[in-house]
Amino acid sequence: MVTTDTAVPGADRAVDRATAERLVREQFRVIETGDAALAAANMTDGYVNHQAGHEPLAARGRGPEALLATGAWLRRAFSEVSFEVHRVEVVGDRATAWVTMRGRHTGPFVRHDSPDGAVTDVFPPTGLAFASRQVHWFTIEDGAVSEHDAVRDDLGMARQAGWIPPSPSYVVQMKLARRRARRIQRRDERRAEQPGEGGAR
Repeated sequence: MVTTDTAVPGADRAVDRATAERLVREQFRVIETGDAALAAANMTDGYVNHQAGHEPLAARGRGPEALLATGAWLRRAFSEVSFEVHRVEVVGDRATAWVTMRGRHTGPFVRHDSPDGAVTDVFPPTGLAFASRQVHWFTIEDGAVSEHDAVRDDLGMARQAGWIPPSPSYVVQMKLARRRARRIQRRDERRAEQPGEGGAR
C-alpha cells in the first residue's frame, strides 16, 4: 500500500488570518513609503526577498534594510507607487496575496542583473502609467515576515510603461542612460571606499 504525506508545510506554525493580512499589507506599505519603523516591526532580522536578484546589492541582503532598499529603488523609478491587495489566503505559516501594483515611470529604472550588483540595463522615464498584476508569497515566523517570493506580470508592465517594443530612439536613450548610471555607480563606489573624516589615511 502506498501512503502519501498530505501534511501542510508550516501547519504546526499556523498564523491567524488577521495577523497574516496585516503583515502582508505592511510589507507593501514599507515599499510605498519607506517607513523604517514599520519595516523593523514587520520583518525578522533574517528576512530575505527571493526576488531581489536584479536589484541593487543592498536589496539582496537580509533584514528590514533589504526591503527598504527595494522600496527606495522602486520609488526612484516610479512615482505614485501603490499596491492594491485583492485577496490574501493563509495556509499554515504561509500567506499568499493577489495584488495590482500601480505606478508612473518618471525616473530611470535601473536593473542590476549581475552577481556584483553592476548596472546592466536602464530604462529612461517615459511618463507612462502602468498597472501590473502580481502574486506574492510570504513566510511568517514569530509574528513577523521572514521570507518573500513573487510572480509578476513584468512583460505587461513593460508594454504599458513604453519599454517594448522599443523605438530606435528609445534604444539610444537606454544606452546613454546605462552609461550615465554606470558612471554614477563607479563614482559612488569610489566615495564609499574613501576613509571617513578622521579615519585612517
